[in-house]
Parts: sequence; C-alpha cells; structure tokens
Amino acid sequence: MQRWQDWAGVILGVWMFLSPWILGFSAEAGIMWNAVIVGILAAALALWHGYGGPAWTAWVNVVVGVWLILSPWILAYSTLTNPMANAVVVGLLLGGSALWATQEKAERGKG
Repeated sequence: MQRWQDWAGVILGVWMFLSPWILGFSAEAGIMWNAVIVGILAAALALWHGYGGPAWTAWVNVVVGVWLILSPWILAYSTLTNPMANAVVVGLLLGGSALWATQEKAERGKG
C-alpha cells in the first residue's frame, strides 16, 4: 500500500469498528452494528484498493463515508452526541480521503 489515503481508510475503518466500545455506545445495538459493519467494510475496501484493487473500491468508500455522515439521521441517533459526532467526522474523513484517492488514480491514468 503506497497511498496515504488507503492507510487512512484502514485506520478509520478499524477505529469505526472499535468506536462503540471506546466511546461507550456498545449497548445501543443498532448504532453499534452500524459502526461494526461499516468499519469492516471501509477497512476491507481500503486494503483491497491499496493492494491494486479496482478503482470502484475507492468509490464505494466514498459512498460509505456519505452513509456515515447521514446515518445519525437515517437511523435516528442524531441526539446521541458521541456516536453522531463520530459518524459524521469519520464519514467526512473517509469519504474525503477515498475521493482524493480516486482523483489521484485518475490523474495518473492520464499521464
């Protein structure tokens, strides 16, 4: 893995997976499972992309980031500060870094 964006995706995915226990919202089953599943998906996609996977893997992580940003309102936990802030911040960082990775790969393809 050569791109920092892929490393960022792995780290953010692992953080998302662990965050219910670290931030203390593991008792909220729906929110906890959202974090666990999204964390595994984000890390797996970033690893795959980082080891030469197709460009769509980064695009899916952009979508995962958007999901994280919207999930507090869709899953009705926007009033719970820790999980809501965590989802929005991680979503912005994940989506932004994955989008950056897609742009770098596109620029390399032109040259």
